[in-house]
Amino acid sequence: MNLSLGFPEFSQELSLASKSSLEAVVSLFQRAHQDPDSPVRAIHHQPAAEGLFAEIPAAVDARLRTALAQRGIARLYTHQAEAFDHIEQGRNVAVVTPTASGKTLCYNLPVLNLLLRDRGACAMYLFPTKALAEDQLHELHRAIEEMGSEICAFTYDGDTPQDARKAIRQRANVVLTNPDMLHSGILPHHTRWARYFERLRYIVIDELHYYRGVYGSHLANLLRRLKRIAEFYGTHPRFICCSATIANPRELAEALVGEPFELVERNGAPRGEKYFIFYNPPVVNRQLGIRRGYIGETRRLALEFIERNLQTLVFANNRLATEVLITYLKDACDRGPAPEAKVRGYRGGYLPRERREIERRLRAGELRAVVATNALELGIDIGSLDAVIMAGYPGTIAQSWQRAGRAGRRQGASAAVLVASSAPLDQYIVEHPDYFFGRSPEHAYINPENLEILLAHLKCAAFELPLRDGEPFGQHDTGEICRFLEEAGFLHHSAGAWHWTSDTYPADATSLRSVSSDNFVVVDITGEPKVIAEVSFTAALTTLHEKAIYLHEARQFHVKQFDYAERKAYVERVDCDYYTDAIDYTRVAVLEEFEGEALAGARRVQGDVRVNRQIVGFKKIKFYTMENVGAGKLNMPEQEMHTTAFWLHFPADFLARFTAYTPPEKQNGITGLGNALRTVAALLLMCDPHDLGVALSEETAGGLTTFEPNLYLYDAYPGGVGLSAPLYRLAPRLLKQTAELLAGCQCDAGCPSCVGPVGEVGERGKEVAARLLAELTALHPVAAAAGTRGEE
Repeated sequence: MNLSLGFPEFSQELSLASKSSLEAVVSLFQRAHQDPDSPVRAIHHQPAAEGLFAEIPAAVDARLRTALAQRGIARLYTHQAEAFDHIEQGRNVAVVTPTASGKTLCYNLPVLNLLLRDRGACAMYLFPTKALAEDQLHELHRAIEEMGSEICAFTYDGDTPQDARKAIRQRANVVLTNPDMLHSGILPHHTRWARYFERLRYIVIDELHYYRGVYGSHLANLLRRLKRIAEFYGTHPRFICCSATIANPRELAEALVGEPFELVERNGAPRGEKYFIFYNPPVVNRQLGIRRGYIGETRRLALEFIERNLQTLVFANNRLATEVLITYLKDACDRGPAPEAKVRGYRGGYLPRERREIERRLRAGELRAVVATNALELGIDIGSLDAVIMAGYPGTIAQSWQRAGRAGRRQGASAAVLVASSAPLDQYIVEHPDYFFGRSPEHAYINPENLEILLAHLKCAAFELPLRDGEPFGQHDTGEICRFLEEAGFLHHSAGAWHWTSDTYPADATSLRSVSSDNFVVVDITGEPKVIAEVSFTAALTTLHEKAIYLHEARQFHVKQFDYAERKAYVERVDCDYYTDAIDYTRVAVLEEFEGEALAGARRVQGDVRVNRQIVGFKKIKFYTMENVGAGKLNMPEQEMHTTAFWLHFPADFLARFTAYTPPEKQNGITGLGNALRTVAALLLMCDPHDLGVALSEETAGGLTTFEPNLYLYDAYPGGVGLSAPLYRLAPRLLKQTAELLAGCQCDAGCPSCVGPVGEVGERGKEVAARLLAELTALHPVAAAAGTRGEE
């Protein structure tokens, strides 16, 4: 093993470190960090902190006090006591404290206290995933048993057997569910839940920070429907929201629920010692700006922790990276530090039974390492971990701290390592640690007034209960929308209300999380046919096309048939040394311009666009060497989406100023500019980079000889989620900071950390992008450092 990457003395000392000493490994990282050229770019030390305590409030039932005492809880953390006081006084509460700070007791304590006083009362717990609801049900059952109470708590989700559902509706005091089930399985059938809604007192929303962007916009409309149903049955439940650290928890809670909230943010929980390490793979070709692959470096670092018997959780940012890392670690462990079975993968496509088994074995300490997507990011109890390694920056500061918090949950010392990829955002973060450690986490934004989302939920609301004339539902005029739905054949106006008349079931047509609610089932036909996984619609197009190699728990499956109509993929087990990566083509067309103005001879514009995306082929990538060993063409169904976008229009006379460059060089420069703009836009908006798409139109004007392209940054969701309008307003700042990004990058002609690698943007791509920015911003001194040699 060679962690040194050019620092042999570091590697030798590391190999001599105690097999079980986290401190010894961290100390060697610290010594390596003293060299300014070390790949260890920063080490942030978070010292241990004592807890702050408060007496258990007098209003807490004696049976509940006894149950707490049996767990050794004689006092509460201060934030738990503060939350209890607010809730007892009838206020909505948003609790925002770090991971593993005892947020669960913030809602279980007042809910159980009420249910002990009022046996008929009810509460609803909303969790973003079924796994988290199942995990919290065990905690709740344990507390109920310790009190000797007859309180009934059940999960109610897609896995709940049909014969159990009626009993749950009739008996449950606490229902633990998720927004998807509330949307399609509870609210449309509220008459069956009449007893429950008549007694509903509390609604708990856990992992509040998870509900941002599209999902959060859907949840805000879903909660409007829930409150409407509760009001129909004569109840006005209070809300208890819990969140990991974000910049605007109260604002987010109030936007989701539409009511005022009290904020509890002073954390009273003790904190274990933590080391947060930034690791940037070393440059292997400075001229081209190429670094060692972050996947390979993550593998090296993970094996160093695994070899020392330190339980490690590795996070990857996508399904493919997860499966590749599982393959690498299983291969390495099979030859050395641990049995291959001690390493497992964990992601959304695995079947529920597999995921529960992995969670159990991780808690029990039976697994040495797990490679996961963000599916393990949330508060599922996975026991005490020693280290977390992130293969690539998750996209936000809040998400990074959430992942880092999965280690050391039992207050012991822990380490978190961020391994940067060559993506511009990763490079910015890892080379500017003060930006990461010195500022508050991001804001979480939602846009519940998104017309496409609002329209979908208004249909559902009308199906559930007639919409009264003048009844508010968001900020739009519901009367106008209802008249539109009447023309479409969905509603009919009668007796001062709008009634649902269609024979369709609107909740089925609306997915809260994705463009399409259709998932693909993966069927292994190697022997007796069996279902091995479930894949979302969008992921299926890139991972389950015919001839693809589908990866599942480090095993390779060849896709024999992709049945688009039936939403099934049939695969066979194979043993090969490569995986496949899909190639897509995106085309954008303007539908309507909302606003636009001149910008130094070009134009900035904001409006509606149509995005067409098609998977046109795939590459075969060899494991370890990452060589391209083949390719194939595909003819997959084209996907169309209407959304909003911000774009820059470059007229022919503007581009004519750049006489030193050929037309292909200008096009490469604009492509590189788009790559850099997307990175800076994600930082400015504090959004996930995947929320923004980038595309260059190859449009002409006045015949085939005049090139007048548009460079689009578009919202990557149908209808948009409100990102394009602020980008339009922030355009001068966006261009200025992009120019600074290019000027500050040390590469000669372009690299993945700025405009993209030379192979994608050409030898002069960075130079052209810098000249374009200089012209657009009139910041010639800033851009000059990024290369204006072509004009001299």
